[in-house]
Amino acid sequence: MKRVTVLAQRWKLGWDLQLVGGGATQVRTLDRAVQQVHDYLDTVDEDTNHDDWTIDIIPVLGSLIDEVEAAKAANDAAAESTRAAAKQMRGVVRKLQHEGLSVTDIAVILGVSRGRVSQLTAAA
Repeated sequence: MKRVTVLAQRWKLGWDLQLVGGGATQVRTLDRAVQQVHDYLDTVDEDTNHDDWTIDIIPVLGSLIDEVEAAKAANDAAAESTRAAAKQMRGVVRKLQHEGLSVTDIAVILGVSRGRVSQLTAAA
């Protein structure tokens, strides 16, 4: 599988997509950039199947890139914390159930809804 890196530079009508190593195309919104690059590659090299190529779109954002990366890292950390908390809650729910507590009592003890207890039970 081949990988293509594309630098996306904002301009008044959308994004200029510069393929590292040569070639360029444009797209109105970034959500269509990968498909646009595939279409471009198919146009300039009709004999190659580009469907399984990995297209890495890198928006050129200047000084904002550091803030974007920090926000993404914080979001990833929060998601990991959420996964860890859910795992811990499932374990506690299992133990409380083993002690014979009802779903209602477990919900009150944990400060969650009865439905959430049921979700945690099903996931366990």
